[in-house]
Parts: sequence; structure tokens; C-alpha cells
Amino acid sequence: MNATRHTLLAAIALLCTQAHAAPLTSPDRHISVDVAISTDGALTYAISRDGKPVILASALGLQLKGADLSSKLSLAASSPVKPVRDTYELATAKKRKISYSANEQTHTVRNAAGHAMDVTFRASNDGVAFRYVVREPKLAVKQFVSEATSFAFDPASKAWLQPMSVAQTGWSNTNPSYEEHYQREIPVGTPSKLGAGWVFPALFRTGDTWVALTEANMDGSFHASRLASESPNGVYRLAPPAAPEVFTNGALLASVKGELVTPWRIVTLGSLKTLVESTLGTDLAAPGIPFAKARVQPGHASWSWALLKDEGTVFDTQKQFVDFAADMKWDYTLVDADWDRKIGLDKLRDLVRYADGKKVGILVWYNSSGAWNKTEYSPKSALLTPGQRKKEFARLRELGVKGVKIDFFAGDGQSMVAYYVELLKDAADAGLLVNFHGATLPRGWSRTYPNLMTVEAVRGLEFTTFEQADQDAVPAHAAMLPFARNLFDPMDFTPMVFGDIPKIKRSTRNGFELAESVLFLSGIQHFAERPEGMASAPGHVKALLQDLPRSWDDVRFIDGYPGRYAIIARRSGDSWYVAGINADGAERKVELDLSFLGGRTGSLMTDGDTERSFTQAPIKAGKSTISIKPQGGFIAVFK
Repeated sequence: MNATRHTLLAAIALLCTQAHAAPLTSPDRHISVDVAISTDGALTYAISRDGKPVILASALGLQLKGADLSSKLSLAASSPVKPVRDTYELATAKKRKISYSANEQTHTVRNAAGHAMDVTFRASNDGVAFRYVVREPKLAVKQFVSEATSFAFDPASKAWLQPMSVAQTGWSNTNPSYEEHYQREIPVGTPSKLGAGWVFPALFRTGDTWVALTEANMDGSFHASRLASESPNGVYRLAPPAAPEVFTNGALLASVKGELVTPWRIVTLGSLKTLVESTLGTDLAAPGIPFAKARVQPGHASWSWALLKDEGTVFDTQKQFVDFAADMKWDYTLVDADWDRKIGLDKLRDLVRYADGKKVGILVWYNSSGAWNKTEYSPKSALLTPGQRKKEFARLRELGVKGVKIDFFAGDGQSMVAYYVELLKDAADAGLLVNFHGATLPRGWSRTYPNLMTVEAVRGLEFTTFEQADQDAVPAHAAMLPFARNLFDPMDFTPMVFGDIPKIKRSTRNGFELAESVLFLSGIQHFAERPEGMASAPGHVKALLQDLPRSWDDVRFIDGYPGRYAIIARRSGDSWYVAGINADGAERKVELDLSFLGGRTGSLMTDGDTERSFTQAPIKAGKSTISIKPQGGFIAVFK
């Protein structure tokens, strides 16, 4: 009888091992991932932090043509847990020298037909990442059909989400470009108001844990995903792009011969401080391609189009903005759309020579599009083929142009993602820096392609120059960005106006505008201000902007709340810059803890008595209380 009981217990134990893998934990053991297969063959995962549920049991799996790898699965094997260690440097991120440490485990599952799929999980101290790999030799072509992947939240959780815009809507059919306002602190399960899904990064709060969802490692073989519009009971599913989001006649969804590898799906979690200081969005990206380190030149740029629009793209005005950049000790001047028609190649050559004499680099604009939208700005359709790109980029290199801004992409289809990657590679071969506008979220590309300086993918300042409603929304919108869009990837918001915006009443104080120059991360920060507006700023503000670091070595989250206020410290060398903004309509008193700065004394620049004035005062490190005016901000510099 005892032998029979022992055999029965052993059989039950074996069954449990087959159906439920041992939990994978982070190196510090605070985060745990449980992978299981239900009795009907559904593959799920769940994530907890300090024993408390964060992501509830959520679906895993892929549906490929000829192979359902999302149901009736069995666990074939689980690999031993192995440590993963990585170090790398980035010149366009919140930290320069970055270390990544995680524990990794791969689970192999099979469907009823015997088709195999690997699901690899990594648990780090700041989150969890997972991806699918299908090597199945029975499937010569792995053609993506759909995905079961979901993220289930407790129904009491809250979300801060940006709706995905509907493809082929907007000005000249240029959507989607990740350019909507966030819906803030909404109940999970709230449908997207536009019906096209939610973009990454997607921010949530469940209990005392903050969560940011995104993906990384887009190599051009897979489409980019988003969260589906409908999330019943707080269950968010991954969704594919819409049909029009393709390169002309190109593929929408992934289809590969050989090995199918999805992007890493990332669940960053912990305190708000953990999220703001995390680098998971680049940790999971592929290492950088070869690109001369001397050519990786982050910097600041003058840019006429922000306030002057198309009328400013003429030779004499661009020359004035080169002079402006030189006076501000900035590195670049961006020459925007229609330069080929309004300035021309010969005069561009003259402008490059003139700028070079003032130690200012010239960046030029291109229209990415072929037939996928109705834009007419030029140069248009000049980068569509490898031959065109090689010729165009070689000519720019010969002229001495430093980089390109490429605009008006079609969305997130596999062929469009491949187009982005081809542009980055070909520009790198030519030694050119890249800025994408009207574009997708870069998803870690700044690590893989060191020549990628920045990407728009945000409802930036230019929108606030068109409609008063967008200007009125700036304070809360800007206070969202460090916690979502700008969490991992460089962002070309094009900040900072001290003077007037034509036909628009500015909603922010000057201190708020100044703080954006430190809060917002961009490999090249294109400042919207023009010479006349900068002339209104006091000498100490101008001096700060002349001396502002081009890139950052470290970051510390000080305080904040998404959409309300944000205070972040950034280090360059031995100097620390602490920047803060207050989006609310009332003055905010903040307890600053800058004890990590020791006994230093710094300089505090913040708003004066009027909306367009500044004041300057000494500030001591340690613990102190400061007041931030309504829609105001500050920068404190400790050298």
C-alpha cells in the first residue's frame, strides 16, 4: 500500500513538472516569473514582485500558417537557468556606461502536430522580457498569422496610455506617427477612443508597482506591435499593425524562411524611480553595428521651421540660423523641407562651407515616402531603393552634410520596419547621422544603430504652433513624457520657446521651457527658439544653454507623478543638472532630497514674478523645499 501511494505521488509530481515550470527569479529575487500549461494546453505566464501579483496569468503563443502554437500545447523541456551579463555604452541615452544582468530560461513547447516553439524569459532586477523563437524544420516558411500574447492586470489598476492613430488619417494621410495625447490614469479595460490600439511604451500602476510595457530588438524581419484597443477585464493583448502600414507593395506581417524570432516583449516594473532609471528598452536591443565612434556626435541644433515654417527655408534665413547656432555654441543647424527647391544643391554646398567655418554642422530633411501618403514636400521618393540611397547619401557626404532628418513613414508593417533598418544601415555606411520624423517608436534602435540620434514619435512642439488646444495641453503632456515616450528611447520633441509663438498664447512659463532642455532626452536636441526669443533671456540662461552637456553619464529620479510633475537629475562628468516641471495650475511645493550631491552649492534658475521672467539663486545640496510656479519649472546646476 505504501509502495502504491509512493508511485501515485511520483506520478502526480511528474505531471506537475510537465505542466508547471519552476519560477524564474531576478538576481535580487524580488521579481518572479511563473510559466504554466493548463490541462487544456493553454500556455501562460504570471509575474509577481515581492510575492504580490503584478501581471496575472496571461496568454502566450503564436499562430503561424500551418501551425497553431497557441493552444493544445505541451511542455517538452525547460532549460537550466543561466545568468546573462552585458555591458555597453550609449551616447544618446540616460546613462553612458550601462550594465545589464538577468537570469534566463527557455521553455520548449509542442503542439498536437509536433511543431516546436521556444519561449525565452529573462528576469532582471527592473523587469521581465520574453520572446518566441520558432526553428521548426517542418515549416520551411514561418508565416505569422496572429499572436495570443497578453498582459493581464488586476481590474483595480490604472493606465496612462497613448491611443494609436488610425492609419491613412491626418494631414495628407500621414498617420500613424505616435502623435496623440495620452489618456491619463484611466481604469484598465478602457477602450482606445480611436479604435486602433495603444502605443508603446504603455504605463500602468497596479497596487504599489508601476509597469511599463514595450518591445525591443526590431531587426526588420518582424512587424512592430501595439496593444489592442479592447482590453476586457484589464487583459491587454498584443495586436498587429493595420493593413495600410506598409512600404508600397510590401509585407504587413512577418514571414521568414528558416528561424522566426520575435522582438523582446518587455515588462519593466517596480517603483517609479526604478522605471525612470531603467535601461531595459536598450538592454534588450541588439549590440551596435560598426560606426566610427568619432562620428557619433550628439549635440544641439538651431532649427528655423518650428516658428518660421516653410517661409524660413531659404538661404539667407538658414545662414542666420547658422550664426545663431554659432553664437549659442550649438553643434548643428537643421535645414528642413523643400531645401532642394528653395535653396538648391549649389547653395547648400555654400551653406555647408559657411557653417563649417563657424564649426556648425548642417543637417538636411528628406521625405521618406513613395505612394503611401499624399505629402508633396521634397526631396521626395529619393531614398526608396538601395541604389537611390547609396547615390544620395554619398552626395551628402561629399558635400560635408552631417546627417539627415527623414519624415513621413507609413507605420509599423514588416516592410516598413525593414525600410527604417535599411535607411539606418545605409546612412551608417555613408557616415551620416539620422533623425526619423513622422515615425514609429524606435524600440532600442539607438543602441543597435549608433548613428540614430533621435526620433520624433511624439506630439511635439510643432503641433502647439498650429492649434491653441495643443498648446493648452502642453504642461500635462510634457509631464507624461519622461515616464512613457522618453523612458528608453531618444525623443525629438523640439523643445523650448521663450518668446512668442505666432497666433498662439503660450501655456507654460519660461522656467518650464528651460527645464525641458534637460528633462527631454534626444541625441540631437533641436531647439525651437529663434534668435529674437533667445535675446529676451538673461545672460545666465543663455550661458547655461551654451554650456549644456550634449549627452549624459547618469540619471537619478528625484520626484514626480505622470502627467502632474517630474523632477530628474542628470550627470555629465562631475556636474549634475536637476530639472523639474509642474504641470498643475497651482504652485507646487516639493521636498528635494539631493543628499547624494554631498555638500555642494549650486545655482537654481527658475521662474520669476512674471510668466516670461527668470530668477537665479544659490541652492545647497541636501534636503530642501522649493516652490514651482503653476506651469513653471527650474534647473539647478551643481558643478
